[in-house]
Amino acid sequence: MQVDKQDDRSRTTFGDANSRSYGARQFELAALVAFVLILISPFIYLQRDSYSIGTGTKPELHFVGSPRCGECHQGAYEKWRGSHHDLAMDIATEETVLGDFNDTRYTDPYNQVTSHFFRQDQKFMVTTEGPDGALDTFEITHVFGVYPLQQYLVPFPGGRLQCLNIAWDTRDNRWYRLPPYEIKNTGDWLHWTRGGQTWNGMCAECHSTRVVKNYDMGTDSYRTSWFEIDVGCESCHGPGSRHDAWAAKPPLARPLVENAELVVATSGITSEAQIALCAPCHSRRFQLGDNAHLVGDVLDIMVPSLLEEGLYFADGQILEEVYVYGSYVQSKMYRHGIRCSDCHEVHSLELHREGNDVCLQCHRAEEYDRYEHHFHKREYEGKPSDGHLCVKCHMPGRIYMGIDYRPDHSLRIPRPDLSLSIGTPNSCAAADCHADKPLNWINDHYQQWYGKTRKPHYGELIAAARSLEPDAGEALRTLASDRLMPVIVRATALSLLRNNPEQPTTNLLVSSLDDSESLIRYTAIRGLQDLDAAQLLESVAPKLYDPVKAVRIEAAAALAGLPTSQIREDDRAALTAGIEEYREAMRYNSDFAPQRYNLGNLALALGNDEEARAYYEQAIAIDDQFYPAKVNLAMALNRSGDNEAAEKFLREVIVQQPQLYEVSYSLGLLLAELEKYEEAAEMLGRAADGMPGYTRPRYNHALALLKLRRYEEGEQELLKALEVEPENREYFSALANLYLNFRMIDKAEQLARSILQRVPNHPDAAQLLEMINQGKKNQ
Repeated sequence: MQVDKQDDRSRTTFGDANSRSYGARQFELAALVAFVLILISPFIYLQRDSYSIGTGTKPELHFVGSPRCGECHQGAYEKWRGSHHDLAMDIATEETVLGDFNDTRYTDPYNQVTSHFFRQDQKFMVTTEGPDGALDTFEITHVFGVYPLQQYLVPFPGGRLQCLNIAWDTRDNRWYRLPPYEIKNTGDWLHWTRGGQTWNGMCAECHSTRVVKNYDMGTDSYRTSWFEIDVGCESCHGPGSRHDAWAAKPPLARPLVENAELVVATSGITSEAQIALCAPCHSRRFQLGDNAHLVGDVLDIMVPSLLEEGLYFADGQILEEVYVYGSYVQSKMYRHGIRCSDCHEVHSLELHREGNDVCLQCHRAEEYDRYEHHFHKREYEGKPSDGHLCVKCHMPGRIYMGIDYRPDHSLRIPRPDLSLSIGTPNSCAAADCHADKPLNWINDHYQQWYGKTRKPHYGELIAAARSLEPDAGEALRTLASDRLMPVIVRATALSLLRNNPEQPTTNLLVSSLDDSESLIRYTAIRGLQDLDAAQLLESVAPKLYDPVKAVRIEAAAALAGLPTSQIREDDRAALTAGIEEYREAMRYNSDFAPQRYNLGNLALALGNDEEARAYYEQAIAIDDQFYPAKVNLAMALNRSGDNEAAEKFLREVIVQQPQLYEVSYSLGLLLAELEKYEEAAEMLGRAADGMPGYTRPRYNHALALLKLRRYEEGEQELLKALEVEPENREYFSALANLYLNFRMIDKAEQLARSILQRVPNHPDAAQLLEMINQGKKNQ
């Protein structure tokens, strides 16, 4: 073969002139073919990869690890190294432990327990209060975080890692006690040895990559694992095996594929898409399952908290530890397409620039970085002052975990007028600014600088709704329908409408089921669960096919209590699948009381009362401060005839949460059923006064008073109920009968006329007035 090829080459190369011309043409043709093959080789590889022999599918995804990414992406990898993501969690070693374990002691000022930190056989040890209240010695196996504090994890039975409630202040180099400070005893859910401080459920998913929680309800134990102990490259970019295989090919052989075979796009995406990448960790939420680090709707893996009382101030400013997502999505920056990466370098997490310069990337310095805008000097009494910094006015923060200052990312304009009207904070009155000045002084200066005109703020409507003001419904419906408002604000307004169950509210909730935003659809379903069966089926059943998991499973939970015969045959399979998907999501988080409670509600809807009571009892065993489980357990016990136990649980809740007037109402009804009318009247009166926009407690309070023959008080309560709801025939009949029974014909006539003035087609009022007039004629 070699000889033949050589002969062939020689013939082609050394023939006569005509032969040489022909050979040259063949060489040029061969070169052209080779060049074309080089050009089209990526497409050949693309075809080969897209249509794998036998399967027709792409290779299975798996994680490869940050060091593998760093082999090519050295610049990004080096920026990531040493970042808060890189140092989110680690094994406790000489290099990673920052706290002083050199035979040091720390006395907790809140419980007076003295803890001893020391080393033993190259291990890091602590002697402190254990689960039984006695001092015990524990090994620390992992560190958590790096600045401004570092926490320490202790292995416990059942696969748990518990977060010690004493942390190391890396800024001031000292031990200090972490909040919460008011722990009743070692049985408290928030004690460091209990569920509220268990790493597996409370922390793991956001401090490591590809965490699989593996909680087992039956054994109350964990088999939690992670792929990478810290927050690595694939936490954001997704599992990298396909990209790794693509990059391993010679450059000219790499197929032209979308996003270089990375399953999650992180560049060239919208602000909504980028924020959604950060949301699963940087938000207050509950998870629906393990985070696989893939693309999808936020509500496919978690449900973010709304602007709930106790978490946010009424105007949406941060109150509790809610992280960043719920704040930022309220901001104008978010609505105008500004992304996290516009301010933060995504690998090091550092700001792109310092001070006001980070804001001046977009905002004109001549307009905003001047005294005439912020009215604060750069020096005060000969010392540097930071009052001129944008963040001082527009990103006021709060301290969490005892020492960790976190700015509010809603980037709002200060509103001292709202501080006066609804009690929300403002940056001017911050502790390091003008906290020593009265609010009127602050507001007066603000008006001198910026004028007196202020735009209406949704915080005013949310504050009114939280106060259960009777006329809040219409304003809330307007707010929930306003598509110019942040989605989280609209969803919050929808959720608050549960206290305004009028027909316009129902209409709005039904129409919201078709909203383009999954959070709106999810919240609407939760508000529609009191509809009758026919309406529920018509409005909610289509959501069994929603593409977003949270919406789909909430629809299934809402429909779970309906008889199978009422479900369209075509929908039954979807409902069964949705219920199982819901059950699985709740089981995933069943190490928490709320999810056991939800499983109890599902069991109750499916007619399994005994199973429901068991779940409620389990929820209370996990956290005896979780009052919804006690309320629902009381209702279940009442249905089974155990009213004594039901009364006990409701009274416990009222002691724990005296502001929960709905519970006072439930207890009042139970006491009336038990014919304890004096106590019933007290509880129903408390409920009526606490829920002025909800007339049913007022009506039942009136009935209890009438039962006690306190007729004048009962009359006044019925009049108050009718003032709010004049069209209610039941209330009208109760008061009309009271007047007629005592032959108060003039009052009965006055009642009928006043109701007809407000509700001209009120049939009972018209009938009563006709009867009275007929009686007068017959006299």
